[in-house]
Order: sequence, then structure tokens, then C-alpha cells
Amino acid sequence: MKSSKTTREGAPNDEPEVLVPEDFPHDPFPAVLAGAQPKVVAREVDGRYVIGLTEEERRGRYLMCIDLVEQLTGYTERKRIERHDLTLTRLLDEVDVGIRRKGWELGQVEFDWIMARLRSRFL
Repeated sequence: MKSSKTTREGAPNDEPEVLVPEDFPHDPFPAVLAGAQPKVVAREVDGRYVIGLTEEERRGRYLMCIDLVEQLTGYTERKRIERHDLTLTRLLDEVDVGIRRKGWELGQVEFDWIMARLRSRFL
């Protein structure tokens, strides 16, 4: 007999629900069009206009970002051992600059969220 798990609507019973924290960005790529009156960019998804991410898109981006936090935690721990010449704050600053230069398709607010999580693990 399978154990019961909380699942997203329409998700298979063996796929647990992913709870995205409220502080995770809702719209990593905000866009406004110029003009006499600014216009907000929306898109049509399943017959509805959506500004920002759908909950499913947001959940996927959260999973990607939390995975990056885990990877960067290991990387930072290794660099901390290798780079005795750097303070922890300076090392985290270098990690911050480095990840923003990677060309990853992340919004500014997602980078900020990742670095806040990473910094909270070390400072």
C-alpha cells in the first residue's frame, strides 16, 4: 500500500508537493513598455492573461534556484578551504559576481534570492 502524500492538483501520487517559500520571486523578468502611460506586459496562458510566472513555472524556477544554492554551498565550502587569503564575506562577494557573469537565464531578483540564501548558510 502506498503512503499518502500531499500532491499538487493533477500530479501523480508519488510526486510530493513542492512548497515555494513566499520570499521567492513571483516575477523575475518584470517588463513595462514605454509610452505616455506605462503598459505592463502580460501573456495569454490557457485563455487567461498572466503577468509574471504561473505557479507551475514559479515552482520549476524555485527548484532550479534551490538546486543552485546547494551546488554553490559545496563550491563555497571548497573555495573557503583553498582560498585562505579571502575573508568569508569577500569570498561570497566573488561568488556573487561570478554567478551573475555566467549568462544563466535568471532574473536579477532570482540571483539576489540565491545569494541571500547562500549568505545565510555561511554568515
